Amino acid sequence: MSQPRMLFVNLPVRDLEAAKAFFTALDFAFDPKFTDANCACMVLNDQAYVMLLAEQRFADFTTRPTVDAREATESILCVSAGDRAGVDTLADAALAAGGTQASPPMDHGFMFGRSFHDLDGHHWEVMWMSPEAVDGCAADMVEQPA
Repeated sequence: MSQPRMLFVNLPVRDLEAAKAFFTALDFAFDPKFTDANCACMVLNDQAYVMLLAEQRFADFTTRPTVDAREATESILCVSAGDRAGVDTLADAALAAGGTQASPPMDHGFMFGRSFHDLDGHHWEVMWMSPEAVDGCAADMVEQPA
């Protein structure tokens, strides 16, 4: 069996220290081995990381212009929560730390989510899905329009 793939998301940030403080307030940790004055390695789990890169350092990795996430959406980053309360806890922490609501909460009963923009405008979603839906019954749980 092959080794599971790891995920490294790279995001440009205007103020690295402010971005670190924001995500620390959301209870994320940083790996000091891969954090310096120009980047911070935010740990989601042992297979997924977000590299917060000062804008000038981020530009070293691409030949294209960098999107200003305050003006355009370059991606939507979604993280899971263990339950509905966990969705609220993370989203509320983001708003309290200076983030802004991206869109209204989404509640399908079997799936609940909220979204926010971080300090740099990156769009994040926090989602919970019932174990039954994860096991493959989600299509049967979606409410059909009348």
